[in-house]
Amino acid sequence: MPLTLVRQDITRMRVDALVSPTDEGLSADGGASAAIFRAAGARRMEAACHKAGRVECGKAIATPGFDLPARWVIHTVGPHWPEGSVDAGWRTHLRSLLARCYQNSLDVAASHGANSVAFPLISSGAFGYPRGMAIADAITAIRSWFDAVPDGRADIEVYLVLFDRESTREARALDLGLEEYIDQRYVDEAERRDPRRRPKRECRWHADATTDDESFSPGGVPPEALEESAPVTEEPEAVAEPAVAVEEPDYRGAACLGGGAVFGDELDDLLANLDASFSETLLSMIDARGMTDAQVYGRANLTRQYFSKLRSGRLNPSKRVILALAVALELDLDQTQTLLARAGYALAHNSKFDVIVEYFISHRVYDVDRINYELFCHGQQLLGVA
Repeated sequence: MPLTLVRQDITRMRVDALVSPTDEGLSADGGASAAIFRAAGARRMEAACHKAGRVECGKAIATPGFDLPARWVIHTVGPHWPEGSVDAGWRTHLRSLLARCYQNSLDVAASHGANSVAFPLISSGAFGYPRGMAIADAITAIRSWFDAVPDGRADIEVYLVLFDRESTREARALDLGLEEYIDQRYVDEAERRDPRRRPKRECRWHADATTDDESFSPGGVPPEALEESAPVTEEPEAVAEPAVAVEEPDYRGAACLGGGAVFGDELDDLLANLDASFSETLLSMIDARGMTDAQVYGRANLTRQYFSKLRSGRLNPSKRVILALAVALELDLDQTQTLLARAGYALAHNSKFDVIVEYFISHRVYDVDRINYELFCHGQQLLGVA
């Protein structure tokens, strides 16, 4: 049940089904819908939609994909966000309609046997839905559908496709605590490599009002100097296209940010057993946590097939898969480092990917979608999605 955020032209996505946001008459009214009609062959798509008739807001129907790489196009009618202020009751209604668009589209995809689906950001263009909220509500709706469906339908791969830079730029008010954490880890790494590079500066501590934790803030060091002192290194794995920085949507009430689980002495003793293999350690940790396999691979953003191979010890996982499992199991930093070490990895402070994941684990935030959104914002690979 992986959920992946990508920047791409949706008509080029090689998936079983594309979702086309449209109006009740299923017309090509601009944006993603117009692009999908053109790529599919406008005349045949218009004829298929005319035959299907009108569709209510929140509902979805499927037509052939015609000339598209996708086998099907799922047409869904998104809500219009009115201009001006929106009262709480109407806002709740609109968000419910948008959630139905995603979930009904996934129901249609599953009924047609689709194994992969690509969504644009429904209603965020001409329909006026605020982009930051549209991203958060899309992720929440998709994840809620995964949580509700039987295991047999849980292996659909879902892509949320953000095409234009505005879709991502609108949400870019990233957590300053995270930004300071990243910058300070770069400073720490540079000073560790060469103590002569330590700047002569005063250091101040301040409390972060959002986390109740103390954060170190270096004085007098511009961000560009930090970047130069410790360049970012990435994991050598391919991604569809480099993501651009985006604004963070408000996830409060949209996704559950878990508090860390406490495993106790039993798990710490297990992690201290250096003779255990990675797969043995993982299985013991799952048992100690009392979780099912479905809970683990779901929370880790992994497919069931991949997790089955991992469980049997038939493959060597990448660092991002191991960190996804650490998030799913709600490990603390020490336990995460131990699990990484079983596969020959370690967290590195000159890797932005590592530092971002470390930040969330250290703050006991174990929502893989929340973490993946920040990774996407910073142009990094995502957790899980194997």
